Amino acid sequence: MWRLDPGSHHHRWTQKAGMIQEQRNSYAYEDLLACGRGELFGPGNAQLPLPPMLMFDRITEITADGGEFGKGLVRAELDVNSDLWFFACHFKGDPVMPGCLGLDAMWQMVGFFLGWSGGIGPGRALGLSELKFSGQVLPNVKKVVYTIDIKRVMRSKLWLGIADGSLSADGEIIYRAKDLKVGLFKQEAPAALQPGT
Repeated sequence: MWRLDPGSHHHRWTQKAGMIQEQRNSYAYEDLLACGRGELFGPGNAQLPLPPMLMFDRITEITADGGEFGKGLVRAELDVNSDLWFFACHFKGDPVMPGCLGLDAMWQMVGFFLGWSGGIGPGRALGLSELKFSGQVLPNVKKVVYTIDIKRVMRSKLWLGIADGSLSADGEIIYRAKDLKVGLFKQEAPAALQPGT
């Protein structure tokens, strides 16, 4: 890992598949869209979904050594307004953000962390051990903040990230997830493209 400035924690560099990649400590919406198009971590590597399934507007903080367990932290925000696509259909006359979308946002963030850390291959959610809802994201909420505390990253045939996460609505934690699991899977080249075939 290379650092741009030995005294700075704002930029870090990783080497991935022969290319050097800048690690920043925050990402704007346009950066997230670039990730969704496969441009941030390179083709075939971790991607975020594009809108409308991209469930946050910015990553405000990402570190390799922060968080509750000292193994990484990701914090992201979603600006809420009554025009968000899911309020019109879930439910008519009783609008609420589907809980599964908040959960998916947390998986998205674990996958982003793995790509940011230098992991190779596309990501997939693999499960979690526990999820609790104690409130709802309604149209009158102004801001959702997601927090991911990385517990462990295993680097072998696949990169596996395990994290705890939470969602707060206007400062009140209303979702808690334990042991979110996301894997990055190295893709083998099809037999027709492998050397010697």
